[in-house]
Amino acid sequence: MDKEYLVSQLMKMAQQFKTDIDAETLGRIVNMSVFRAVEKGDIFQHIGDETKNAGLVLSGIARCYYVDKDGNDITRGFSIKGTLCMDEGLFGYNESLCEWEALEETTLMIFSAEKMKKLIFENERLKNAYILLLENALRYKIYRENGFLVENATERYIHFRKLYPEICSGAAQRHIATYLGIAPESLSRIRKALKEKE
Repeated sequence: MDKEYLVSQLMKMAQQFKTDIDAETLGRIVNMSVFRAVEKGDIFQHIGDETKNAGLVLSGIARCYYVDKDGNDITRGFSIKGTLCMDEGLFGYNESLCEWEALEETTLMIFSAEKMKKLIFENERLKNAYILLLENALRYKIYRENGFLVENATERYIHFRKLYPEICSGAAQRHIATYLGIAPESLSRIRKALKEKE
């Protein structure tokens, strides 16, 4: 991939997420990264894998999921363009807590979690972007917990659809259902009822 093109794309993503990172810093990140195209359905990180690397989704959709004692997979979250994936190493975990799967053809920018953390703490703008990332992750966690505590399944789906329309169109219904904590059949009924109201 062309470095200038990648830097310009990363600049657009940074602006979209309201972070102020200069082209020189983004160029350093590109230089320390490798790029990987992952086919739809491929698992690109497994539970228990070392978390030396983290990634940024440049295109496509990925999901992370747990496997319960009965072998069922339960979606923990989704990663879309401009968001992190395989990010446990950035948050102090030595092993992956979940499986990471491409839900469509997905392009990843993969970098050393250790080197990235070092770069973050050397660069004020990158540090500010990292703080914003952590704040967003915490806000998302609170939002999700709140949904399970005070919203019914229909309300959770409506909020999810509003926040993540691209996931609703790119992810299988069963994956969205497990993310929302409901059975796929229940989500099907909810979607049908909402469609009849619209």
